[in-house]
Amino acid sequence: MEETKKLKKYASLFLASSLVVGALAGCSGGSDGGDDSSSGDSGSSGGDSDVIKIGANLELTGSVASYGSSIKQGAELAIEEINANGGINGKQIKLVPVDNKSENAEAVSAAQRLVSQEKVDVMIGPATSGNVLATVQIANQNKIPMVTASGTAPNVTENEDGSINEYVFRTCFIDPFQGIIAANFATEELGVKNVAIFADNSSDYAKGLAAAFKEQIEANGGKVVAEAAYVADDTDFKASLTTLKSKNPEFIFIPGYYEEVGLIVKQARELGIDVPLMGADGWDSPKLVELAGAENLNNSFIINHYSSEDPDQKIQDFVKAFNDKYGESPNAFHALGYDTVYFIKDAIERAGSLDGEKIKDALAATKEISLVSGTFSVDEKHNAVKSATILEYVDGQQKFKTKIEP
Repeated sequence: MEETKKLKKYASLFLASSLVVGALAGCSGGSDGGDDSSSGDSGSSGGDSDVIKIGANLELTGSVASYGSSIKQGAELAIEEINANGGINGKQIKLVPVDNKSENAEAVSAAQRLVSQEKVDVMIGPATSGNVLATVQIANQNKIPMVTASGTAPNVTENEDGSINEYVFRTCFIDPFQGIIAANFATEELGVKNVAIFADNSSDYAKGLAAAFKEQIEANGGKVVAEAAYVADDTDFKASLTTLKSKNPEFIFIPGYYEEVGLIVKQARELGIDVPLMGADGWDSPKLVELAGAENLNNSFIINHYSSEDPDQKIQDFVKAFNDKYGESPNAFHALGYDTVYFIKDAIERAGSLDGEKIKDALAATKEISLVSGTFSVDEKHNAVKSATILEYVDGQQKFKTKIEP
């Protein structure tokens, strides 16, 4: 996920303000959601040696609140389980959530607060790649490891010059992997050759997916017969969809976020476009069904990190625990939030310390740990090496289609 609009502006803002970290952190307090004493809180406060503080810089309100709120719920369940079983190396975990309001500037303020005021040991990074990118320098400069559950843009961990953001990691796979999986599914599983792309042109997330998808489609002998673009907050897509329809594609790839995608799917079906539609993890929200309509989503597919219908016992144990706590079936962002905490737990246990550098080194050395979203390793670019799941929408419900190994 990502939202990089105005990112350069906010990066500059951070650099200019880096000498007054304490002041910024103080100003951000009280208006950004604060911490939640119910979130795995052992009753201790910052500075207590018997507590491990995990900050959560998340989109709890704003345009992608569904993502951040889901990650937080998954993390809370994991922390509850871990604390009930003795914590990490005998220490209880306290989650310190701060709402970044789905905005880059607020993500910067939230990170400053977590580092300088809350003095967290580790951060769960924002859900969207743009918000993660706005906070990368804070993690690196303060040597506080940060793990994003769902920031899929490659440059979250690897810079354009090939250097690695030393203190930044992710639990999710990256955008090019999703684009390749979508193209292979279209040509190999569905047997289509002529495809169209309708991507969010304001989003690096969507543009990265579209580029990877197009390259792989052509490598597979297929052809992109039409491309169109929209921007975030658009609501009328009929003109572009009519143009795409006139090119007679057999399949349309729509990388983007659920708020626009829901309307696109609805309007596409209203125009008589009945070919398969496909997107990536940005589609994954209950609100998608509300916006698109259950019937309109039939013959649509998404790439995701896991399926609650996967018969794997570890997944079914998680689904039951989540349902018992929250009374609903967990989505992929719930699973990623849950996995992120267990990823951090594993690293701290191996590090044997709360020293940021030692935790960072342990995160980087992670190999084949068993998580809900699959067997998980970290590569040299701090990216997750794990499987992907294809889901099909059937009458508004996500149905497990297949799992694809990396």
